[in-house]
Amino acid sequence: MNENEILVSLDIGTSRIKVIIGEIMNDSLNIIGVGSAKSNGMKKGAIIDIDQTVQSIKSAVEQAERMVDMKIERVVVGVNGNHIQLQPCHGVVAVSSDTREIGNEDIARVIDAAQVVSVPPEREIVDVIPQQFVVDGQDEITDPRGMIGVRLEMEGTIITCAKTVLHNTLKCVERAGLEVLDVCLQPLAAGTVSLSHDETNLGVALIDIGGGSTTVSVFEDGHLTGTSLLPYGGDNITKDLSIGLRTSTEEAENIKVEYGYAFFDDADENETFEVKIIGSNREQTFNQLQISDMIEARLEEIFVFAAKELQRMGVRELPGGFVLTGGAMNMPGVLELAQDIFHSNVRIAIPDYIGVREPQFTSGVGILQFAYRNAKIQGKELFPSVKYQTEQPAQPKQKRVNKQKNETESKSKEKKESGFSNLLKYFFD
Repeated sequence: MNENEILVSLDIGTSRIKVIIGEIMNDSLNIIGVGSAKSNGMKKGAIIDIDQTVQSIKSAVEQAERMVDMKIERVVVGVNGNHIQLQPCHGVVAVSSDTREIGNEDIARVIDAAQVVSVPPEREIVDVIPQQFVVDGQDEITDPRGMIGVRLEMEGTIITCAKTVLHNTLKCVERAGLEVLDVCLQPLAAGTVSLSHDETNLGVALIDIGGGSTTVSVFEDGHLTGTSLLPYGGDNITKDLSIGLRTSTEEAENIKVEYGYAFFDDADENETFEVKIIGSNREQTFNQLQISDMIEARLEEIFVFAAKELQRMGVRELPGGFVLTGGAMNMPGVLELAQDIFHSNVRIAIPDYIGVREPQFTSGVGILQFAYRNAKIQGKELFPSVKYQTEQPAQPKQKRVNKQKNETESKSKEKKESGFSNLLKYFFD
């Protein structure tokens, strides 16, 4: 495994913080490590306690590091929220080389030229997403490197966000001992994994329902055209259950995960469970039908809010339908309820990678894919993100002998030998 092919994404969510380590080989992604920790310093998608958020990030990072035995140093961070704005941009430059061949330098110059726009002092440009390049009038070019031309243009989208929100997020990451490689817009990242090329061209709405917030994004003509964040999510369902069943939030969350059903018509009345009543030692029996009533009411409200938000964004028609993702979509019955409300084609998007086949990991996997693809177009340097652990824990004698034997067989592994195996080698020689 080569350090120079490993990327790490950090998805700071309201209910959980997720760290995903991906290895990129021949332009394809393999997930090799995952870390997930309860998020304590977040509410409704915003940071409310820096120290708690830092501790949560550290926990998730340590969990992922243990899985791959590497030290994570640099991460790609996802950002989200209503403070994000998209605006079109256009840059034009003359091709600089004598041979008129377009290279990395020309692409960097045209992207810089596109960023010469007036941005309010309280806002900061996070990224520029190229939609197409134009070489001497020839448009719809995705990567003009190696082409011959005189005039290079780029049309794209500038993503800006509030300085304060961005700096608070980056401060948390840096205080957790990590360096920020790149900042990535989460709806774009989630769309990379969730949506097909045809869906984004036709027009599709991506609804990402997390713990504390719901992100509604619209893709048309292959590009993100609008995004909005609603302060409702799976935590609202947990609160409703906690009040309705008169139990603790923790107990309500466990019941939601184990027995929750989103579509009342299909819920099972015979599925019963015991619930501890808060403030006493008594237990009470409930069935799935009773909690399904509460879950359906809240989820229906979230879907209706999402539909209203789409209307406010000026979306009239969505031939590609609706794609649902996010941690709250793990519950059975969600798809049937969404179809009943939207009266359109609806599906749930799950990343197709071993170890992360759950809707809650869509953004994290998407950040890896999108950041790599975007860096390739823009000529950004993303590697290395990790380094191999230098101090290995003591191992049984037989394992150590085998390990030394394996390391001497492979030249590439010899470079990465730990100080401990070097010491062994010295004695064996």
